Amino acid sequence: MIRTDGNGGDGVRVWVATAPVDMRKSFDGLAEVVRAFLGHDPLSGSLFVFRNRSSQRVKVLWWDKNGLAIYYKRLDKGTFAFPAPVAAGDKALAISAADLANLLAGLTPQAPR
Repeated sequence: MIRTDGNGGDGVRVWVATAPVDMRKSFDGLAEVVRAFLGHDPLSGSLFVFRNRSSQRVKVLWWDKNGLAIYYKRLDKGTFAFPAPVAAGDKALAISAADLANLLAGLTPQAPR
């Protein structure tokens, strides 16, 4: 089970990429996006959330202490509602576990903190 709190406490942080990513990327390709584009360590245990250009698909990449894992979801109808960047040039936003659950359910997340 993945425990998240969004604040770096006992759970893991959740980072949402602000730019779309090619959904053909898998473990190594997404890990390189985390390193090169987002400036984070993909082996940190944080969750990294990516969307495609149309926001109809989402992938979550995380290191679970045994290896990289990917969660991949496509909504039946509509698109995922991703939060807007707080400042121009933001490459990733930290969101809460509740916001991640809402995003994956197809609901609109709250404004980033």
